[in-house]
Parts: sequence; C-alpha cells; structure tokens
Amino acid sequence: KIPITRYPPLEEYEKSLRPLWFSLLLTIKFSHFIYTMKKEQKSLAFALSAIFLWSTVATAFKLSLKGMSPEQLLFFASLTSAIVLGLFSHKNENLLSQLFSRKVIFKNILFGLINPFLYYLVLFKAYDLLPAQEAQPLNYTWPITVSIFSILFLGEKFNLRIFSGLLLSFFGIIVVATRGNLSQLKFENPLGTTLALLSAVIWAIFWTINIKDNRPAPVKLFASFFYGGFFTFIYLLIIHKLAFPQFRFLLGAVYVGLFEMGITFFLWLKGLNLSSNRTKTATLAYLSPFISLLFIAFVLREEIRLSSILGLILIVSGIIIQNMRRKSLVKNSN
Repeated sequence: KIPITRYPPLEEYEKSLRPLWFSLLLTIKFSHFIYTMKKEQKSLAFALSAIFLWSTVATAFKLSLKGMSPEQLLFFASLTSAIVLGLFSHKNENLLSQLFSRKVIFKNILFGLINPFLYYLVLFKAYDLLPAQEAQPLNYTWPITVSIFSILFLGEKFNLRIFSGLLLSFFGIIVVATRGNLSQLKFENPLGTTLALLSAVIWAIFWTINIKDNRPAPVKLFASFFYGGFFTFIYLLIIHKLAFPQFRFLLGAVYVGLFEMGITFFLWLKGLNLSSNRTKTATLAYLSPFISLLFIAFVLREEIRLSSILGLILIVSGIIIQNMRRKSLVKNSN
C-alpha cells in the first residue's frame, strides 16, 4: 500500500499564504523609499523591515509543514538560503578557499552540522508537534541559553541581574509549556516542548563557537548552509524522504529560505551598521515575537491563549533584564 498524503485544499492554502506574500511586497515597496532617507532613518527602516519579515516565519513554518516533512522543509529552505548567501558572498576573492581550505574546512563542517542541519531539524520538528504560539516563544529562549553559555565558556560574570532574568524567563517557559496550568505542572506536549527548548540550546552552541571565528559574517553563513544543505541531502537519502513536494508547499520553503535564513539577516545587519546607537536599535528585535503572534492568530487562525501571551512577556522581560547595562541605559536616555 502506498501512503497517501492528505494536503489541505489548494484554495485554503493559497489564502493562508496571501498575507505573507503581501507583507513581502509591502517590504519591497517600502524599500524604494529607504534610499531617500537620512542615515538614521535608513537604519530604522532596514531594522524594522527585518523584524517584520522575521515575524512572519513562524507562520510560514506551519503552513509549509502541512505539505512536507521537517526534513524536506529544511532541505529546500537551506538550498534557497545557500543560493542567496552565495550571491552576497561571491565578491569575496577567497571564497573557494574559505569553503575548502584545510584551515577552515573542519569549522565549516562543524558549523553546517550545527546550523542549519541540527538546529532547524529540531526546530521544524517542534513546530510540527506544537501550536505555533507555543513553539515560537519556547524557541525564543535562545538568548537565555546564550547568557548561560557566555558565563560557562566566555568568562562573563554571573550576578543578581542575570539570575533574575533567568528566573523570570524560566517561569515564562513553564507558563507556555503548561498552558497556564501551574497547579499540576503538566506539559501538554513534552516531546514538542523539549525539542523547542533544545533548538535554543543548539543555537547557543552555534553562537558560542561562531563568535570566535573572525571571518566575514556572509562568508561564514554561506559556508554553514553549503555544508548543512549537503548533510540534509544525505540525511533525506538515508531516511528515504527525498521527494519533490507540490509547488505550493515548495513556495513556502523558498519563503523560509529567503526570509528566515537569508536576506533578512543582511537587512538587520545593514540597520545595525547604519545606526548611531546599536544597542537602542537592537532592542527593536523584542517586537518580533509579539508581531509574530498576530500573524499566527490572523493567518493560522490559532486561538491565542492568555498563557502564550503572558509566558512570552515573561520570557522577553527576562531577556531584557539580562541585557540591561546601567551605564548604557543612562547614556541612551540622554
């Protein structure tokens, strides 16, 4: 017997995709006005464009996973991202040596194995198991794990501020994972919750080893997705899931590759580079998970639970508390 995959109706799927493509067209239209702006206005415009597009990807994950497996989504999204990152990196004269030379090939293989292969494989599986409103805030705990890794491996001092932030974010995780049922502390989907939190740990590992690599960011990312895409291809062959999805779902994978893994990174980087106050600009990233909930509600039609909102607020508040610097806050307020 040949298993039959039951896809959602074409009209329903296309209607779901329309807001995502509309947001893309809106961003492109908005980009035409950016070059007439002043430097600080350009910084804000690039940063907000990146945040807006990043806010759509949780919805794109869920829509794409309706018609393909997490492994297939990873492969086609990684392939798209590798092409985009390659275009951004092609001017680098030493690009081939940055991919294959003995000095960096082990790093590239390690980076590609961690991100995108392991990270997105775990993350997409979490989204496959959990409602988007739960997977998204649980994955957003990666700054918490980055802080822990910075203390353990990069020599950052542990203090009361960091402890308070960790405690607040941990409480937010419990609220989301239990859907507000704190009296029983029963996780509604233990495997999905574990995978979402594990993805944050994997990202923190990648961030920790990546920060010590001084190569240009576009080159490092291209190398990661080049090797990560190769690992995904081999993995699909091993598990016998190498198949071409229906075109409508392939578009979703391309969208994920473009705006979760590719172009958006450069928009964000451009915004930071143009900013006269990078710390202040970076705080705009905290808007992304809340905007994402709006897309999840209106596009995926998930009924947003109060526990998801409160849990996300607690998680983000904990992250903000950890990243607060008294001196910089005083300067920024003047």
